Amino acid sequence: MKPKWKRNLLIMCISVIIIVLVGLAAGWLFTEKERREARNVQIGEVDFKQLHAGNYVGEYAGGMYKWRANKVQVTIAAQKVTAIKLLEHAENQPAASTEELFGRVIQAQSLQVDSISGATLTSKAYLKAIEDALDQAQR
Repeated sequence: MKPKWKRNLLIMCISVIIIVLVGLAAGWLFTEKERREARNVQIGEVDFKQLHAGNYVGEYAGGMYKWRANKVQVTIAAQKVTAIKLLEHAENQPAASTEELFGRVIQAQSLQVDSISGATLTSKAYLKAIEDALDQAQR
């Protein structure tokens, strides 16, 4: 028969593991609606040939919890996107991945570009802010 303290230690360890698993499951369920919303964000088609020169600021509210809220400045010259600058953002993504996404938009002259691996939902949020700026550039 096991000593009482070993049995109590085992019960405590199992209890802690159960509490952690329940907490993780609750967190996952709490954020699922926001993640589903972000996955379903549609990036519209923009006619880049209709863009007017200038600097335009675009924003994306960031979904139901505002986790991916951001603001960008898009520079247009000769009906082409020449620069994109991140002005504000709620997420803390590495600058290299953000610059890579912006570079893809500039190179393709399209919003229909591959998202950054591991940052798909944030990439969509940035593309949505760029779309907002480009919508203004078409007016």
